[in-house]
Amino acid sequence: MTLFNSSLENELKKYKRVLITGGAGFIGGSIIRYLLENSNLEIYNLDKIGYASNLDSIENLLKKLGPKKNNKHYLLKINLVNFEDTFSAVKKSDPDLILHLAAESHVDKSIAGPDAFIESNILGTYNILKATRLHYESLNLDRKDNFRFHHISTDEVFGSLPPTGLFNENSRFDPRSPYSASKASSDHLVNAWHHTYGLPTIVTNCSNNFGPWQYPEKLIPITIINAFLQKKIPIYGNGQNIRDWLFVEDHSEALLIAATKGKSGETYCIGGFEERKNIDIVNYICEYMDQKFPQRDSHKNLIEFVPDRLGHDKRYAIDSGKIMKDLNWQPKSNFKEKLNYTINWYLENFDWVRLSKEFKI
Repeated sequence: MTLFNSSLENELKKYKRVLITGGAGFIGGSIIRYLLENSNLEIYNLDKIGYASNLDSIENLLKKLGPKKNNKHYLLKINLVNFEDTFSAVKKSDPDLILHLAAESHVDKSIAGPDAFIESNILGTYNILKATRLHYESLNLDRKDNFRFHHISTDEVFGSLPPTGLFNENSRFDPRSPYSASKASSDHLVNAWHHTYGLPTIVTNCSNNFGPWQYPEKLIPITIINAFLQKKIPIYGNGQNIRDWLFVEDHSEALLIAATKGKSGETYCIGGFEERKNIDIVNYICEYMDQKFPQRDSHKNLIEFVPDRLGHDKRYAIDSGKIMKDLNWQPKSNFKEKLNYTINWYLENFDWVRLSKEFKI
């Protein structure tokens, strides 16, 4: 992690123990690395260790930080679909703060097999909410005052935008895929637990994340990897779909600020102010690879337009004005610099890519 925020570091001192669901995932791992480097929290990482889970980034950092951090990260291999195991994990970790990131997140997989998304994203969220409510009600008044349950969600719950306009905290839910429908359902559950049971919750909806350690199935890593291997680079439809891109470390900082400084019951939208067409992202990566490997034919020759995804949203873009104004957060990263950094990271860490559980090279 390269980000450091002294104000956030002071906020984190209010807590002793944090429970992070999905901490072996892309965004969860980024948050854990930040906390290991910039706090003294005991971190409980609840993760079922699914196909996209990976602990390498955390374990590598723990080795670098040395023995003083060996007792600061605890893996709880738990599937949230099992309530008894979930409740036991919450009881064992006794958290002052919970960040709930555990979710199935690949849209294509949700279309091919929605069952896992309903179970993980809806039933899993229901179980962690039930367990958290029991935990919260057992706390003394001082701990209740600081406690937060932070649910991390996506802008995809809002559906698709026309050529103009931005999603914000008041946008209507209009999910178009089994994945986004399951996340919308989980958002509603969290809000219901706040209003009905008084659970102090925060919800955030973010734009597309990118950066190192992302499982190689999303647009940016798959484009980098296929370009390097001289394999076809698939793009849905005509490639004109637009996404708002957010570097994962900027997102991690925003999540921790929202969790520690956000007002109970509020929702915050987090975006990177970096709208790009999918085809423009792919072309940029191909041009960068042309410079890295000038002896090859243009990597753009590998681009292959494939039939469009079912229910494919045309455009996402987020208005982050609320979190910027209320919590004093804004993205720090330059998009092209971080995209270049990400490309080089994958090229330099191809052994890790080869070991990815479902990615066959």
